[in-house]
This record gives sequence, structure tokens and C-alpha cells, in this order.
Amino acid sequence: MKLYADRAPVAIRQLVTDAFVVVWVYAWVRLGMALLDLIQKLAVPGQKLEGAGDGLARNLTSAGDKIKDLPGVPDSVASPFSDAAGAATSLADAGREQQTIINDLAWVLSVVVVVVPVLLVIGVWLPLRIRWVRRAGSAARLRTAAAGKDLLALRALATQPLKRLLSLDPQIAALWRRGDPEAVEALARLELKGLGLR
Repeated sequence: MKLYADRAPVAIRQLVTDAFVVVWVYAWVRLGMALLDLIQKLAVPGQKLEGAGDGLARNLTSAGDKIKDLPGVPDSVASPFSDAAGAATSLADAGREQQTIINDLAWVLSVVVVVVPVLLVIGVWLPLRIRWVRRAGSAARLRTAAAGKDLLALRALATQPLKRLLSLDPQIAALWRRGDPEAVEALARLELKGLGLR
């Protein structure tokens, strides 16, 4: 398996493209993490509301319990304290719910911000990269096989631009059909060069 071309211009282009993809993915992951932190800061008021509601509920419950313990004082006197403690607990629950919603929103937005651009680049880059690796690996095996040069020459005739084929020889197809070893060699070299191989 060949990961990079033998020829410098193609190999440099591949390395730069691979480095760009790595930097692209890293940058979007960092941006997603920063967005997560930023949105989670919006949960601070909910944390304060939860803390205040829980503290107020504890104090009101404690005050109601102390009033109930007083001799000769009816339980109905402590009832408003119990009701107020329930309302304070509702405030604390609202604070917790706000934190949960903000946390869920932060995660969803962060994942979307990371996944969409990363999939966009990887969806374009990865298939092209895999295709080149497969083609280059096959071509590298063919260049040393007995009939490999003939197959490479045939592929060159089928896929290389006409301008490149004509630059070899205007009669290159006829020469290949006759089995001219120089024509086969030139076509095989052209196909290998197109892939960045020697």
C-alpha cells in the first residue's frame, strides 16, 4: 500500500492536503469546545437560582419545624412556612431545569458545529485519498509484474489526456498495438507519472 507519491510535487501536495485536513478538524473541534464552554456559562444564573431556592426552602422548612415545636402554637401558623418552602423548592427545580436545557443545547450546538464542517471536508477528501492509495498501490505492483507495463500502457491510452498522449508520439496507439517496447514503456511511464510514481 502506498500512502504518498514518489514524485516530489505530488507528494508535497498530498502532505499539504493531509496537514490541512488535520488542522481543519482540530480547529473545528477546538471551536466546538469553546462554544460548549461559552454556552454552558449561561447556566450560571440557573445554578444561582437552584442554590438560592434550596437554601430558602431549607430555612423556611427549619423555621416551620421550630414553630410547630412551640407549645400551644397551632400547626396552622407553620403552614405558610411550609407553603413558602414548597415555592422555594419549585424555584430550585426551575434552576436545575434551566441548567439541563442549557447543557443539552450546548452539547447539540457544539456537536453540530464540529460534525458538519468536518464531515464536509472528510467526505470530499477521504474518498479521493482512498481512491489514489488503491490506484497507486495497484500501479506500483503492476510496474514490476511481467505484463504490468502493458496494462499500465493500456490504462494510459484510456485515461490520459490526448495532449499528453500526442506529446509522446502522434502514432502512439498504433505503436502500442504493434507491441513496440519503447511505446509501451513510454505509456507506462506516463501513467505512473500521472499518479506521482516512478
